[in-house]
Amino acid sequence: MKRKLRSLKKLEGRIRFAHFPKDKSREYVWDQYFSTKAVHDLTVKYPILDLIKLNRQELKEVFEDFFYSVYFQLYRDMGLNFDEIQDPTVLSYFGLAPGASVDDIKKRFRELAKKHHPDHGGSDEKMIEILEAYNRLLNK
Repeated sequence: MKRKLRSLKKLEGRIRFAHFPKDKSREYVWDQYFSTKAVHDLTVKYPILDLIKLNRQELKEVFEDFFYSVYFQLYRDMGLNFDEIQDPTVLSYFGLAPGASVDDIKKRFRELAKKHHPDHGGSDEKMIEILEAYNRLLNK
């Protein structure tokens, strides 16, 4: 598994930094997703100890999520703006997979709004967070 994760980092380097030299302002997306440490690392989305427990299909979904984020960051680095590409970090805040449709986003927003609205016992701060994330996804 460590070998696979290291090869993913090298592949990200070839994808993102082939045309742009690596500098300190551009961090690897890999560093947010994976860790090869033997301890349970809570600073990353998928620690190696969790990855080892996944079956083949679940690993495929994790790697798809990772590559979606890599290409999203590449397009952002290049200054390109595609309306159909959503920010994967905001999608994960809503609990949605990369590539979620606008209808999926609206449906999930409504569910979260019903749950966290101050009139229904939720907090103002949480509702504001949800609204800001929703606006980032739909208004960019």
